[in-house]
This record gives sequence, structure tokens and C-alpha cells, in this order.
Amino acid sequence: MADPKGFLTTTQRELPARRPVPVRIMDWKEVYEPGDSAVLKRQAGRCMDCGVPFCHQGCPLGNLIPEWNDLTWRGDSRAAIDRLHATNNFPEFTGRLCPAPCESACVLGINQPAVTIKQVEVSIIDEAVAHGWVEPQPPARLTGKTVAVVGSGPAGLAAAQQLTRAGHTVAVYERDDRIGGLLRYGIPDFKMEKQHLEQRLRQMRDEGTRFRAGVAIGTDITWDELRGRYDAVVVATGATVPRDLPLPGRDLEGVHFAMEYLTESNRATAGDAVPGQITAEGKHVVVIGGGDTGADCIGTAHRQGALSVTNLAIGKQPSESRPDHQPWPMMPTVFEVSSAHEEGGERAFLASTVEFLSNDAGEVRALRVAETEYLDGKRVPKAGTEREIPADLVLIAMGFTGPERAELEQQLGTRFSERGNVERDEHFQATEPGVFVAGDAGRGQSLIVWAIAEGRAAAAKVDEFLMGETSLPVPVAPSDAPIGL
Repeated sequence: MADPKGFLTTTQRELPARRPVPVRIMDWKEVYEPGDSAVLKRQAGRCMDCGVPFCHQGCPLGNLIPEWNDLTWRGDSRAAIDRLHATNNFPEFTGRLCPAPCESACVLGINQPAVTIKQVEVSIIDEAVAHGWVEPQPPARLTGKTVAVVGSGPAGLAAAQQLTRAGHTVAVYERDDRIGGLLRYGIPDFKMEKQHLEQRLRQMRDEGTRFRAGVAIGTDITWDELRGRYDAVVVATGATVPRDLPLPGRDLEGVHFAMEYLTESNRATAGDAVPGQITAEGKHVVVIGGGDTGADCIGTAHRQGALSVTNLAIGKQPSESRPDHQPWPMMPTVFEVSSAHEEGGERAFLASTVEFLSNDAGEVRALRVAETEYLDGKRVPKAGTEREIPADLVLIAMGFTGPERAELEQQLGTRFSERGNVERDEHFQATEPGVFVAGDAGRGQSLIVWAIAEGRAAAAKVDEFLMGETSLPVPVAPSDAPIGL
């Protein structure tokens, strides 16, 4: 185990400091200062090597957390990255973007602050990259089987890498002009700079994975044609249909879905020309939705020079400590202050949007909002509590309802569940033989760690379908476990 007395002698969590707000909002670089190796070793040493490590249960990938904590504490970084890669294709993504359900399940977290698992993870992979330890792992032989992966987000990339390493010829199709899905165009650089994505894509290309950007399956190539060209198809298109807010004034100029805004910002940050870009510069911005996407919009608006930023959440403000109905080792819903919230703006809870108000030019000028009240289990605006909030730009960040379905239904006859997700069986296979579904397209909107876990699990089922058996590792039943656990 790590330091046998570590959890007794080091009782507090220590994380790298965030760069000062006035400095970091002037650029798009990641918000954290470089970490201190002594602090990292001290924090890894707090891991107790529990008899039953509940962090395994908390992590959908089943990461071998006590093992690489121990190796980090001992200074064996090369062995630590090997143990980390044994279960996680992309720790540089999860270490930056995952909300760390493993930490919620940490046994030390019962009566002390949990081990800084996520920080240890990202430090291991960053050191491995710096030393050149992340090398291509091409297959020893090819099977002669071909697989198309549609969608290049974390689920698609994980499935593609596993299947390539199993010896199949894999092509990843992406309708955007660059590979990466939401990792590319949905995540701002201040949360994850794109160099981390690019270095992983280089590894995958060197292993033999082929990438086809700018190809829309369903239009450029029909789903039937794709199915005819390949021995198996993996649908990893994500849950990309945004949840709308159909209220009076919704069609006003200046009211946009969050992902429209974030995509254009990411393109501009990458150096692309974006004519007519949606920007917060010099505007009063209102973000509707209190989740991670909303926080990404807040941080982006600050960097673009917004006059003000207001974040509206329809529900109650979560408690600052674990609520009784979400006991350990569940992942609790608690009040969090992300780096974007720390940078300024106002957060309002129990705020129900009633109407988008217009100026004479047909542009949004304000939101009419009311206090939320709960009636018969529903959240509704409370009469007599209406007020106006100035708004030149409104961003709807209320989550996603599922994958785009028209072409899948029409061209493949794919069936969808009542929740709007692609139907699949326990083998990740859709109703059409040879068509498999991984990630948010089949699970619904979820966490990046679930996407990678599902990509790995689906890849094993594809390999078994093609070869009759598989040696690919399978995470523990990610398709059957509840979201967030």
C-alpha cells in the first residue's frame, strides 16, 4: 500500500492553485498552475489501500486507483501509467473533465476529505507524455475484419482504439471538419487545451486507426451503404439534440443553444475565421442551466469580455455537504463553485424563465423570470414574483434529449427507447445485426468516464461478434449501472 500512516499524518486535500482570475480570463489556457511533486506524493500517500476499495465501484472504468496511488507515492511513474492505461484509454481527458465519482466513493471520504484521485490521475499521464512513455501499440497481426465507428467523441475514440489494437481495420467517421466531437468543439480550452487531444490522435493514427473527418453518415454516405462496406458498425454519435425552452420570444435574435455558442468559440480559439460569430463581447449575458455546459458558457463569456453574466437554475441551490438521501458511496449533488463561477457573475436558483423580451429591432433585450415553486411535483413560475433581467445574449444550456434519430430510423430501421436513446441489448447491439451502440447515443447524456467505459465495453462485444471470442477487457456492466454510480 501507499504510506501506511499517510491518511493519519496528512488529513487535508491539497490541489494545485488556480491561476489568478484577472490573469486567466485574458487567455484560453488551462486554469491550474503546475503541480508540486511533493504535494502529489503526499496526497497519493493518503490512499489507505482499503480491503474493499469502493473507488473501484465509483469509477465506471474500474480504474486500479489504489495501485497507481501506491506507485505514485513510491515514485514509480512508469509503472503507474501502465496500471492507469490498463483500464483507461484517455486519462488526460478524464483527469481534466470527469467530475470524479471515484472520489465520492473514497473510503477515506467517510470522515475526511477524499483522496485527490483525479489530480493524481492527470499528473501521472502528464508526466508520461513529458517522458515519451505514451507510445503507439499497433496490433501484432491484422484480422482482415473492418469496423466503422461513427462519431469521434470519447466513446467512439475508445472503441476505435480498442478495436484497432485487436487487429481490426477501423475507420472513424466524423461530420465536423476535425476529429474529437465534444472534446474538440464542446469543451473550452481553459478546461482542456486541445494539444492533449492531438497527441492522443497521433498515437491512434500510428497504431493504424483511420480518421474520416467532414463525412456525415446519413447524407454523404447512407447508413445502409456504410453497413454494406464494413463487417461491423459502432454508433457513437452522442446525445446531440439540445433540450429547448419553447417560450414566447424564443425565436428572437440573440437567443441560442449553448453548443452553438461554444462550438463557434472553440473554432475561433483554434484560429478559424468564424463570420458572424456569436460572442459575449460588450453584452449582458444570461445562461439558462446550472450544469457543466452552463459553466463552460460562463467561463467563455468572461474571456470574451461580457459586461455581465447571470446564471439561472430552475431548481433549489444544492446543499454544501452530502445530503442524507445520497449517502456514501453515492455521488452526491452538492453546491460547487467551478473555476468559471469563481471568475464572476451572478448565480440565481429557483429562477423560472417566463418570456424572452424584444427590442424594436427583434433582438432579445431582457428575460422575464419568476421564482420557482413546486406544485404537484412540478416546477412552475410563482405568480406575482416576475422580474426582468437585462440580456443581449441568452444561452440555453439545459442538457440534451438524445441522439439525432431521423436518418437512423429511416435508413436502418433503428428503434429508440422511451427516453429517446437507441435501443440495444446487453451486448451493445442494436436491432440491426452488426450494428453496435456506445456512449450517450445508447445511454443518454452522461459523464465522459461513462463514454469511455461504454466504448471499451462495446469494442469487446464487436470483437466477439467478429471473431467468436475476445481478449479485450470489459469494464463492469456499464450499460446496466445507474447514471452517476
